[in-house]
Amino acid sequence: MREPALRPTRSGNLHSVQVSNRLLSPLAKALSLLGVVSALALTAPMQAVAAEASAVFAIESSKAVSSLLLDIAHAGKRLVAVGDRGHILFSDDSGRNWVQARVPSRQMLTGVFFVDDKKGWAVGHDAQILATTDGGANWTLQHEDLEREAPLLDIWFQDENRGYAVGAYGALLETSDAGKTWNDVSDRLDNEDGYHLNGIAAVKDAGLFVVGEQGSMFRSADWGQTWERVTGPYEGSLFGAQGTTSSNTLLVYGLRGNLFRSVDFGNTWQALQLRSDSGVLEFGLAGSSLLKDGSVVIVGHGGSVLKSTDSGRSFSVVNRSDRASLAGVTDDAAGNLVLVGQGGALLATENGATAGQQQ
Repeated sequence: MREPALRPTRSGNLHSVQVSNRLLSPLAKALSLLGVVSALALTAPMQAVAAEASAVFAIESSKAVSSLLLDIAHAGKRLVAVGDRGHILFSDDSGRNWVQARVPSRQMLTGVFFVDDKKGWAVGHDAQILATTDGGANWTLQHEDLEREAPLLDIWFQDENRGYAVGAYGALLETSDAGKTWNDVSDRLDNEDGYHLNGIAAVKDAGLFVVGEQGSMFRSADWGQTWERVTGPYEGSLFGAQGTTSSNTLLVYGLRGNLFRSVDFGNTWQALQLRSDSGVLEFGLAGSSLLKDGSVVIVGHGGSVLKSTDSGRSFSVVNRSDRASLAGVTDDAAGNLVLVGQGGALLATENGATAGQQQ
C-alpha cells in the first residue's frame, strides 16, 4: 500500500499528512478578480493600498505552532517555518517560542528559502510565491496562478536577485529581479510527461539538481540557464535533493526510505541501505538540511531522523518516540535539531531524538 506523501500524486489530487485538497475558495477567487478590475482605474500608490485592503491574510491562531508545518529555514539567527493555512512562524530563541508572521495567504505553503537574514521567499498552493525583506515577520504576495490550481513545492535562490521555483506538473519558474517578475521556463526541461518537480538543490562546484515524480531527475551545470535530463536509479517518486560539503556530491531521497548518493553530479549512483532498531527503514523521506557543521540531516514519516557526518557515506537513524511524520529540519545555535511536520515545530537532540529518548 502506497504511504502518504507530502507531494502531489499523478492523479492530480494534492496530498499531505492528514490534509485534504486545498483549492482557493470561490469567495477568494471573486475577491481576486474584483481587485484586478478595480486596479485598472487606480494609480500605483492607490493600487498598493487596495491590494493590502483586499488581501486575504492568514488567520492568527495560538495553535499555529502545533499545526502542519512543511519546511523551515534560517534567516540569520532567526528560524522561519511555513505550513498549512498560510501559516508562517518565526523564532528568535532557537525554536522555544514562536511568533506568527503577517501573511497575505491562507493556502498551504510548502517551501521557504532565505539568502540572508532579511530577504526570503516562500512557495505554496495556487502557485503562490511570497517574499519578505524583514526576516520573515511580514510578507507580500509576488506571484500566483489561480488557473494552475496546483502547488509550487520548492524554491532556491542563487543570490538576492536570481532564483528558481519548482512544482506540480513540471513547473519551473525563474526570476532575475528578486521576484518582481517570475517567468515560466518549464520548456527548458525535457519533461514532456509533465512530471511533478518536488525539490531543487545546489550541488557544490557543479550546479543545480531537480528531482521529482517517477524518479525524474534534471541537472543544470550553468545554474539554471540550460538543463539536461538524468537517468536515475529509481522509478518511484523522489521528494528532495541535498548537496553536501563535498564537491559534485549530492543525495536524493523519496518513497519507502529510498536514498541514493552520487559523487559525480548524477552520472552514477550508490543506493544506501538504512537500518533502524526495528529493521530496514521503509518510511518515506521528505525533507533535508545541510547543517552549520557540515552534517546532513534527512527526515521523513514515522518520526525518522537520519544524520550523516561523512558527506552522506553513512547515516545514523533515529525513530522518534512520537512517530510524528516530519517534513523539514534545521539546527539551532547549540547544534540541536529543530524539526517541523505533522506536530508543528518540535525540538530534538543533535541526533533528532525526543528529549529523554535513548539514542
